[in-house]
Amino acid sequence: MPDTTDLFADQAPLAGTRTALGPQAVVLRGWALAQAQALWDTLQAVVAQAPFRHMLTPGGQSMSVPLTNCGPLGWTSSRAGYRYRPDDPDSGQAWPAMPPAFGRLAHDAAQSAGFDGFTPDACLLNCYTPGTRLSLHQDRNERDFGWPIVSVSLGLPATFLWGGARRADPCLRVPLFHGDVAVWGGRDRLRFHGVAPIGAGQHPLTGAQRINLTFRRAG
Repeated sequence: MPDTTDLFADQAPLAGTRTALGPQAVVLRGWALAQAQALWDTLQAVVAQAPFRHMLTPGGQSMSVPLTNCGPLGWTSSRAGYRYRPDDPDSGQAWPAMPPAFGRLAHDAAQSAGFDGFTPDACLLNCYTPGTRLSLHQDRNERDFGWPIVSVSLGLPATFLWGGARRADPCLRVPLFHGDVAVWGGRDRLRFHGVAPIGAGQHPLTGAQRINLTFRRAG
């Protein structure tokens, strides 16, 4: 695990403020708070059609964080590798359609962060429970790195690990809270990032869970 540096104390920043992570990376604090209940309600229909599941890594290990997708393309992991595909490998059916509210949120957040014209065609949903984590990685299965990544946090807080161009580079430890939206692209698009183990807790909306919606232009 690389050395880490705390960015600030673990206190929720004021909604409407911004935390700069790099020249083209920012956390929009509380950006999704007003829509959180609607996002959560809409999410239930997505998960009813395509439930969260633990996919296999290329090495044959079960991923600790269950995931699902909505939109024309969905990110998948298997012994064959990482890729986007239009169908759910569990059901053989198309992934659930991306709810319009999801796409609008991603577009508007990207625009606020300086990335105009972002229309996602993939939304990866991760369900974190206390003790689960996401190791450092780059998002590089997309065809065009010119589009940003938009990541929405709902529920339990998390510590976002924001690294550099190499896996061994030092990481910032960035607290993320319910309603925060992180956006990164341009020069920061291929920075390594991850999530430290989620702490125990209960959230009024999501219970003992953190839901992360990650929007991408994959195709």
